[in-house]
Amino acid sequence: MTDRTNEEWLAHLQSEDKAIRAPALEDLRERLRRGLHFYLSRERSDLADRPHEDVQQMAEDFAQDALLKVLDNLDSFRGESRFTTWASKIAMRVAISELRRVRWKDYSLETVTAEGEYMPRTTAMPASPSQPLGPEEAAERGDVMQIIEEAIAEALTDRQRAAIVASALEGVPLQEVARMLDTNTNALYKLIHDARLKLRRYLEAKGVTMDYVMDLFGSQ
Repeated sequence: MTDRTNEEWLAHLQSEDKAIRAPALEDLRERLRRGLHFYLSRERSDLADRPHEDVQQMAEDFAQDALLKVLDNLDSFRGESRFTTWASKIAMRVAISELRRVRWKDYSLETVTAEGEYMPRTTAMPASPSQPLGPEEAAERGDVMQIIEEAIAEALTDRQRAAIVASALEGVPLQEVARMLDTNTNALYKLIHDARLKLRRYLEAKGVTMDYVMDLFGSQ
């Protein structure tokens, strides 16, 4: 690969002379591929079990996508860093975004409801104390969880329930939840906000405050 200054990268990548542009494109793609392969194979523990060939292919695919992204954004490069550093940051964002999308692409809102009924398994709150629970605290948590499940099932509309369970309990990114519900993030924020108000009112009517819930499930 040829070392280039920032100015040379820009000039070569935008050149109309194929003999100049083609080598620059290949050099940049290879630099991005190497950086992405290092990131995927060394820094992504969630990919540790993937076959080496799969990781290599992912690096190749992400590098190609990143190369196109870089070319589309050449006009935004301000020269405040090395061109390859700037391009590598774009490649990293492409990889992270794609990995997030792949992670949730098979998530279905059908996991939230089944024939219109709430599926309690989704309310398995992350409450794993370091010390074993006593029988009284375990029973108390069980009672509160039952009320929370009832609140989600009874107080919310289907869309509010889907949004709350997917985002708050299943950890699906908001952009993916918005896509699944065929809406935009601003409308989703409003949907979740209204759902939380309904849940708070329902719980308080049952004598359960949010502070009490946080104290109960936050104790480790």
